Amino acid sequence: MNIDLIFKIAAIGILITILNLVLTKAGREEIALMSTLAGLVIVLMMVAQLINELFQSVRTLFQL
Repeated sequence: MNIDLIFKIAAIGILITILNLVLTKAGREEIALMSTLAGLVIVLMMVAQLINELFQSVRTLFQL
């Protein structure tokens, strides 16, 4: 597993957290929620690609 992916996920989390705090303080709770959900979707897509690669490796290993 790439350690770079962990750093990318952490960076996205930090950026979304800061953006969420700024937007919440500005009274834009709805936009803060949407940005949090967008960050979550981005991270889930990154993880889904890795899970797909894992399943492909398992299929290749067991010749399924």
